[in-house]
Amino acid sequence: MRVYGPDSIWDTSPAGMGTFEGPTAIRGFFDDWLAAYEEFEIDAEEILDLGNGVTFAVLNQRGRPVGSSGEVRVRSASVSVWTDGLVERVTNYTDIDAARAAAERLAVSRR
Repeated sequence: MRVYGPDSIWDTSPAGMGTFEGPTAIRGFFDDWLAAYEEFEIDAEEILDLGNGVTFAVLNQRGRPVGSSGEVRVRSASVSVWTDGLVERVTNYTDIDAARAAAERLAVSRR
């Protein structure tokens, strides 16, 4: 949580899961998300620094829900804005192409 500033935002609204403001709310989201799984891992498929404090990542999540023998797999993308070495905002997308386009537009707009 050290990379999140006091006013950081974790936005999962493109995936229909809301927006969380501040490190305490973001940590609560992470805790709730991970509590649903007995096993969980995230692998980065792609990470790009687009400049001007904008990064783009494609992530593959895999987990086994509590009490289940099945597995859940999610491929998503995150667009992050960094200011002074801290995360200002992360927006998470299920549509990789939409995320990439948003990240590219954001990087250009912050010049």
